[in-house]
Amino acid sequence: MSDNRSSSSHGVAALFSHGRLTTIPRKTARREQLLEHLAQTLFQPERTYTEREVNEALLTVHEDCAALRRYMVIGGRLARTKDGVSYRRATPPTA
Repeated sequence: MSDNRSSSSHGVAALFSHGRLTTIPRKTARREQLLEHLAQTLFQPERTYTEREVNEALLTVHEDCAALRRYMVIGGRLARTKDGVSYRRATPPTA
């Protein structure tokens, strides 16, 4: 599994230039790889984040933090409280 993860991370590297995401992939599978990478690299497990903190973290890689945040919530990478006040990195599903 770690080989799979490292090859996915390597493939995700092609989406970045000078530490910035050049574009959000349209293809679902590619976008899912990116979202998993962002979840693992930008958000600590068990930590609660405000929307502002999530936006600030996502802005470090791309200017459209709202789209990335939405994709991360819809894709199950970030869990958001019903009132939208806080976010947490979601626990990955077990195989």
